Amino acid sequence: MIQRPRGTRDFLPDEMERRRHYESLLREVCRTHCFREVATPIFENTELFTAKSGPNIVDEIYSFQDKGGREISLRPELTAAVMRLFINEMSNHARPLKLFYFGQCFRYERPQSGRYREFFQFGAEIIGAPNAETDAEAIALAHSMVKALGLKEYVLRVGHIGILRGELRSMGIADADMAEILQKLDKKSYDEAAPLLRRHGIDDDGMTSLFEKTQLTGGKELLPGIEGEPGEYLRELFGFLEAYGVDDVLVDIGTVRGLDYYTGVVFEIEAPGLGAEKQVCGGGSYTLSEVLGGEPVFSTGFAIGFDRILLALEKEDHPYTARVPDAFVIAASEDVRPEGLRIASMLRQAGLGADVDLMRRKVSKAMKAASSSGARYVVIVGSKDLAQGGVTVRDMQSGDQELVPLDGLVSHLQS
Repeated sequence: MIQRPRGTRDFLPDEMERRRHYESLLREVCRTHCFREVATPIFENTELFTAKSGPNIVDEIYSFQDKGGREISLRPELTAAVMRLFINEMSNHARPLKLFYFGQCFRYERPQSGRYREFFQFGAEIIGAPNAETDAEAIALAHSMVKALGLKEYVLRVGHIGILRGELRSMGIADADMAEILQKLDKKSYDEAAPLLRRHGIDDDGMTSLFEKTQLTGGKELLPGIEGEPGEYLRELFGFLEAYGVDDVLVDIGTVRGLDYYTGVVFEIEAPGLGAEKQVCGGGSYTLSEVLGGEPVFSTGFAIGFDRILLALEKEDHPYTARVPDAFVIAASEDVRPEGLRIASMLRQAGLGADVDLMRRKVSKAMKAASSSGARYVVIVGSKDLAQGGVTVRDMQSGDQELVPLDGLVSHLQS
């Protein structure tokens, strides 16, 4: 028996229905915020991802040569692909551009809870409006998405990468040497950050002060103490977030995201119920267009780990009711089977979910199949009832049944 590849999943009908339900909720939030959907290829030139993340990324992704000898990779994330799309297709469009996307991504890593080799991202980007209001719009969208899904326990953290960059500059560390240090600080890996800082001549007291700053977390009362341009920007941002009704947000100096291309505001949403792998959303403002060969342009956005946030909903026992047929049509005899199909078609055209007994069971066994399907009503098509211009409709919850005229069947089921 051939098995599915490690780190991938099969989704059965109930699970697919659940996933599409939550996906549609996210799409509707994007629609109300006037974001428009884009889609990019599942594979791209490998150069797109090495330009964004460096050559070492190849060790973590599915990368190969195609039959033409071109270096190709399955996309490990969608931000770079969307920015490539912007450069290729939309650089002359009116700004700001408000785009969202959903799709599969691939990483070659050890599968674990909430982390797979094939996974799904839902994200959004705003391109071309360099101000705090734009960052607030992106954060408000992410916040609205989490609320729409119904996640109860979550933490929204907002910081500014300029704060720790400023601290490192004051210690004499050049911008070019900050990336690895910021990555360690973002993960609170102080034991790994210490040797990097010592290499730049930072003593234990300096490191202790820096590490303590990365642990500063609190409410808006922290904002007045943040100096310089990052402090001014965050105070303006939090004013806009308050206007949007986003008030359950923490100031977190240690949130830096640890990636080179982030330039200002950074934010994360965590679901504490997931334990160590609790981040379900991350983003911020960044500069990436020029790295990929385009013009410099302000961008801000985020990605939601769709699989991980669904897992968070499961941990909260979030209720989801699968859709069941509105009606299950049963032909009482072979001679009326075509009429049964016509009735099912009529119900479907009216927007009702109608199933039919394709197994040609006897009525009693067909009724059991209808019950197993969860159908709200059963429509029994018999020759005697048809001669009177009607069908028998059984309410599967109450057990009541009655003869209903064919021309009133749709309205009867809808009511």
